[in-house]
Formats: sequence, C-alpha cells, structure tokens
Amino acid sequence: MGFQSEKQTVMGLHSALQAGGQAGVAKAMTRFCAPELLWRGYHPFNEIHGAENVALSFWAPLFDAFTGLHRRQDIFMAGRNQMDGFASVWVVSMGHLAGLFDQPWLGIGPTGRMAFLRYCEFSKVEAGGIVETAMFFDIPHLMMQCGMRPFEDQAGAHLVQPGPATHDGLMFGDRPVEEGEATLAAINAMISDLGTWQSGLPLEDELARTWHDDMIWWGPAGIGACFTIERYAKQHSGPFRAAFSDRSSTGHVCRLAEGNFGGFFGWPNFRAALTGDYLGIPADGVQTEFRVIDIYRQSGGKLAENWVFIDMPHVFRQHGIELLPPV
Repeated sequence: MGFQSEKQTVMGLHSALQAGGQAGVAKAMTRFCAPELLWRGYHPFNEIHGAENVALSFWAPLFDAFTGLHRRQDIFMAGRNQMDGFASVWVVSMGHLAGLFDQPWLGIGPTGRMAFLRYCEFSKVEAGGIVETAMFFDIPHLMMQCGMRPFEDQAGAHLVQPGPATHDGLMFGDRPVEEGEATLAAINAMISDLGTWQSGLPLEDELARTWHDDMIWWGPAGIGACFTIERYAKQHSGPFRAAFSDRSSTGHVCRLAEGNFGGFFGWPNFRAALTGDYLGIPADGVQTEFRVIDIYRQSGGKLAENWVFIDMPHVFRQHGIELLPPV
C-alpha cells in the first residue's frame, strides 16, 4: 500500500509555506495541519501545541530572519510506524533550510550572507491532515557558520552536509515494500547490537556487524562528521561511550523505512549519566536525556550513511550550560 496521499499533504504544506512567506505561515499551517497539532522541536522551542502557535512561534520569525528562505531537500520518504504496530503513517523530509541571514534569530547575529539550517522533519498524517510533527534543526551548526564557537574543538569535520552519495533519497513515488523491509531490518539489527553498550565485542568489531567499513556518520555540530568505522569509533562513538554510563534502553516515538532509507526519533531516545568529561562539560553524574533523529541509508544489508540530529542545546542546559546566546 502506497503513501501518495500522505506525501501530497506534506508537500502541500511545504509549497504553501514557500509561497506564503512570513505573512502566510498561519494560513499554510492551519490549512494542512490539525488545529491540535503536537509539534516537537529543539530547545528553545521544545513542545508547541496548536498549528497557529507553531506558525507564530517558529515559522514567522524564521521567515523574517532569512530573506528568500527555501527548502533544499535531500531525503523525502514515508512509511508505517513500527512503534505502534505499523498502524500510523509518517512522512519524513530532511535537508537544509537556506536563505540570506539578514535579521537576528534566537540571539544569533545576522551575516547578510547565505546560511543553511540543517533540519529533519517527521510528520504524522491522518485523515488528510498533519496531526503530529517532530522537527529537529541544528542551531549550533548555524552559529558556527556565523563565526560563533559554541563548543570546544570537535573531533569530526564541520560541514554543510550533503545528501546521499547515491542521490536517490527523494522518493516522491513509492518504493517496493521489500526494499523498506530490508532497510528496517538493518536498522533494527544495529539497534539490537547497540543495546546498552554491553555487547562484549570490541567497539569496531561490534560496529562492523551492521555498518560498512567506509560508512559516513553525518553528526551534529559539536561532534561533526566521521568517515569509516575506525574514525567513527575514535572520533565519536568511543569518546561518547567513555563519557556516559548507565544508559537506558532505547525509546522511539516513530521508526520507519522506505526504499533504502529509514530512520527514527525519540522524545527522548535514551538517558545516560555523564560520568566522564564530554565536549567541555565536566563529569557531574547527571542523568541526561537525548532527543535524537537518525536517518540511515542501507546498502546490501548494512548501513552506509547516517544523518544525525541531537538537541545539543538541550543536552548542555541539563548541565547548567546555555549554548544559545542571550536574546
């Protein structure tokens, strides 16, 4: 069973936002979203209830700050949600929101130059309307484009991140069901291995079970992008596991796949105690929650690419550190 109706609803919202600009955001949101829309976003937005409130709190200020704001999609897909027994349909859009950064936004000073806001958006569609959205966006990544240094030097690379190496992430049509099933199986195998970091295998051997050797992990600002299992283990996964302990089990709101792509988000995904220093945060033992979106590309039964969105402002403020500038 295809997802054309649900995809058309989300594409309709995207087109209406683009056409209406700042003056038309409320009309676009109320046309395509349920009045009681539940919208989850990065700190400082967090949860917003109601389509009109999302328009006024998030979209209108963003359109005001970015002249010519437009969406540059790299992945567009839909699928049934494994987490509710495959009952609900969600549509996923990932890429960058781009424009001329001409006015302040969240206390970040404008540059007058082109800037990119990494985003990923999960939209639950029911009866022709969007009833729930998770939209994560890498605010520290934008800060770094503007010359700010919210973190100590990160181990991975800071980049405006490209889309899939295979250039086939925009699935406006429907893909064969068996492709999505294979991708979801690869993602579930990785999650099973991840567990609570107690597989008993050396880290690189554990990763090699479900990842290609030349995998690319497109991490958030503060961590950066990592290429190959060896460098991913050295630059992110190893230091992260060394800094955090007492990891909870994984909890997702949505997990799906279509074609060779899939992903999930949680609110939060997991919790872990900071028992070692991490990204300039001293060990304090605080049980920290992580709000994460992961998007994957699968090839030949293993994972090849992973785009990762972590609400780093939310992570840091749980340890008494505000990453965002004062407004």
